This record gives sequence, structure tokens and C-alpha cells, in this order.
Amino acid sequence: MSKPALVAVDPRIDPAECQSMADVRQGVDALDRALVALLAERQRYMDAAARIKPDRDAVFDQARIDDVVAKVLISAEAHNLSPDIAEPVWRLLIDRCIAHEFATYDRTRS
Repeated sequence: MSKPALVAVDPRIDPAECQSMADVRQGVDALDRALVALLAERQRYMDAAARIKPDRDAVFDQARIDDVVAKVLISAEAHNLSPDIAEPVWRLLIDRCIAHEFATYDRTRS
């Protein structure tokens, strides 16, 4: 089994230690770059799902969506992330990932 890839996060000041908006913006920008790398990896999993799923009807799976959101909310609570941020962000992410998966499925099967 291969080692998981590490996502590099640029050095940044702890939010509690920020003294200026420049400090805050530097931290946010560093985290945004890391989030983009993670989202790109997630997209590659959607590409794999489109390749593996036997038919187009398998792309949308409400039970899996509900499971993912439930797990995210548990993780959000553990990390003190507001569910008012976590749930809508993940629901939009899932929606866009499903659209990407449909497009990939169609493109690779036509």
C-alpha cells in the first residue's frame, strides 16, 4: 500500500496570534492553497468513481450523500467547525462533484 500524499500548508501565524489583517490574509491564503490541492485529489476520486461505476444510474446515490454529510458533521464538531458552514459547503461540494462525475462518465463512455 502506498503512503498517502501530504498536502503542504505554507507556514502561517496561529489565528489567535494574528495582529493584523495581513497576518489573517496570509493564513487564509496558505490554507486556500492547501484546500485546492485536497479538492483536486477529491476530484480524482470522482474520476475513478466514474471509471468504476457500472452504469450512469449509479452516479447519484442519496444514501451515500447522507452518509458523507453525517460523517462531515461529526468531524466538524470534533474540530469546532460550525455546522452552519460545514453542511452547506459539503452539500455544494457533493453536488458539484456529482455533476463532474456525470460529465466524466458521459465523456469516457461516448
